[in-house]
Amino acid sequence: QVQLVESGGGLVQAGGSRRLSCAASGRPFSSYAMGWFRQTPGKEREFVAAISWSGARTYYADSVKGRFTISRDNAKNTVYLQMNTLKPDDTGVYYCAARSKYKTTYENWGQGTQVTVSS
Repeated sequence: QVQLVESGGGLVQAGGSRRLSCAASGRPFSSYAMGWFRQTPGKEREFVAAISWSGARTYYADSVKGRFTISRDNAKNTVYLQMNTLKPDDTGVYYCAARSKYKTTYENWGQGTQVTVSS
């Protein structure tokens, strides 16, 4: 198991930027691919971005491509989500998740951090 703690959420105006962080502890961080997901009331949790265990590969939802950047620092056991040109539709609770590089599903989740984008 790996424990995840997100931070960096808050209130931001449309067009602004925010960087989320997710600190991991427990199992070796470099053994895990990492992802960011978000959820708004009444909607299912949706995929935002993911990064491979080495950081060599990144993946994005179409809705954030070109605006968000996922990165990781394995020496600091931390994954980041840089969010630029934020829109009100980006509002939600953002969750960090970890997936063993030997598995296909995310099994470890953080508690979430709220991001609110005002128009």
